[in-house]
Amino acid sequence: MPELIRPSTVLPANRKSITIHTADGLNLIGEVATPIGNRIGSILCLHPLPTAGGMMDSHILKKAANRLPNMSGIEIIRFNTRGTSSDSGTSEGIFGEGLTEKYDVEAAINFAFNQLGVEKLWVMGWSFGTDLALKYAREARIKGLILLSPPLRTSGNSDLEFWAKDGRSITALIPEHDDYLKPDAAAIAFQVIPQINLINVDDAKHLWVGEPSVYRVLTEIAKIIAPESLPLPTEY
Repeated sequence: MPELIRPSTVLPANRKSITIHTADGLNLIGEVATPIGNRIGSILCLHPLPTAGGMMDSHILKKAANRLPNMSGIEIIRFNTRGTSSDSGTSEGIFGEGLTEKYDVEAAINFAFNQLGVEKLWVMGWSFGTDLALKYAREARIKGLILLSPPLRTSGNSDLEFWAKDGRSITALIPEHDDYLKPDAAAIAFQVIPQINLINVDDAKHLWVGEPSVYRVLTEIAKIIAPESLPLPTEY
């Protein structure tokens, strides 16, 4: 008998712990979940604000790692930025207010290409992670950005202007009841980027709590990277 996919569901994938070395000498802990079959594409995940409990195991990121490799052939790469802890351990260093994390993002991107042999890489940020993506995920081989609940807290006009000129795809999921940047404000803030796909999600909140919100986020991710896998299953 098929079983419903629940918050705790972990579908088959090849999972291994990784250590990322930054240019300023830190070791960051992480995990990669790779499809057992064909790898359609890869996502590097940048987690929410660590001083507010954000980490590589923040629930949307962990559920993406638990489901998407099997459902959509999408590899999920997660790591803790400097000074951040999760069940997997604590990355070296101290929280850098989104500044020294530049080294973390650049090191993780290099690791994905050079150590994991990634061919098609998207960078997905959530909340604090969206600022890191907009500011630092500019490596030319990256296919595009996926932004979940962007607060535009530390990224500025110059960062948005970079992406406007760059032209690569950006998709931003904006919750109707976001605590920081609601749909109307997001439309104004991001109007400088002509190619951005702003997706307003009714009834959703900043933390995407609840299985309907999780399913919507994972569906939008799959739509970008592996549309042939849609609709995502709700049973296994």
